Amino acid sequence: MNRRELLAPLRERNFRQLVSGRTFGEFGNSIAPFALAFAVVHLSGSAVDLGIVVGARSVASVLLLLFGGVLADRLPRSVILQGTELAAMLTQAAIAASVLCGFASIPLLVALSVANGAVAALSMPAAAAITPQTVPAPMLTQANALSRLLVNTVRIAGAGLAGILVAAVGPGWTLGANSLLFLFAALSYRGVRLDRRTRVPGSRPLAELAEGWREFSSRTWVWVVVIQFMVVNAVTVGALLVLGPIVASGTFGPAGWGLALALQTLGSLAGGILAARWQPRHALLIGVAVTALDALPILTLGLSPYLLPIMVAMFLSGMGIEQFVVAWDVSLQENVPEEKLARVYSYDMLGSFVALPLGEVSAGPLAEHFGRQTTLVAGGVLVVVVTGFCLCSREVRGLVRVGG
Repeated sequence: MNRRELLAPLRERNFRQLVSGRTFGEFGNSIAPFALAFAVVHLSGSAVDLGIVVGARSVASVLLLLFGGVLADRLPRSVILQGTELAAMLTQAAIAASVLCGFASIPLLVALSVANGAVAALSMPAAAAITPQTVPAPMLTQANALSRLLVNTVRIAGAGLAGILVAAVGPGWTLGANSLLFLFAALSYRGVRLDRRTRVPGSRPLAELAEGWREFSSRTWVWVVVIQFMVVNAVTVGALLVLGPIVASGTFGPAGWGLALALQTLGSLAGGILAARWQPRHALLIGVAVTALDALPILTLGLSPYLLPIMVAMFLSGMGIEQFVVAWDVSLQENVPEEKLARVYSYDMLGSFVALPLGEVSAGPLAEHFGRQTTLVAGGVLVVVVTGFCLCSREVRGLVRVGG
């Protein structure tokens, strides 16, 4: 695939507006968790408290994901994205105000994180399912790859900038400035103009959820991969969102951790370029296999918590993540009917994220009981093992791209 083919989706106005909104939104999302983590570290210095705050967001996301999927298959997805980005702006501004004005507390941050998680739950199925509506079917792979390339570019900038800003002006001002990015995202989504889809009169949410479940459960390769990521995501967030900032605070500092996160996103950018140019028939098989690279930064944090090896490990894991994400999105979008896609995505996200609160909340206590090194090494080994089990599935190994 040459440069002209990769950029072809940008000729579509709706796609341009969509990727603009995603770019601003992901820029904000790359800064927000980083700044929030160090706000909690500055407030209490406790890995347990940090796990509770980030876990609260995940609980809210999990509880409302299925509702978000039904909503995204009923209402204009671009309108949902506008509203959720505005709500994200308000929650980020409220967190910033609490930190800057000195009334931040763990219970307050938990409450605001719950609100932010609810907003994310409503937006994620719509964001995942809207791409096929903005480009012709032959451009779907290029559109997904290009979208991911742009998103990962700003994630690199966001992670690096977050570390610099937190070190220079503190997490409060960083969160306040960051809230504006969500406003810009909402304004971009406002420019997406899509045809309204016709709904069957009298259709009920429970019936629509049941229909989405049938689409999800009838494809073995879908639920097997979702089970894999139930484990992988739980381990990864506990290691990188909870224990990572704690390890960084005692070694190379927030700026170094921000640089490491930026390197992971740079790896994703390189992986996205590879995914756009290399489209193997068994893309899902390859994407699932390289998920094992997620274990590298976890093992490195446990065995060699120095900046250089962590940066290398994060870069390689980023490449693996991107190979999987592009393969997964294209696999779902090619094989699931568009009018049911958001609901299938919602079940995918529910299964993939349901264990996130467990990973986030348990990481601190496990590290305190068994030690950080043992906890991190065990987590890295678990990622490799569950990936191997997923590869035992014949359906995962045998799925091929449409026309591939």
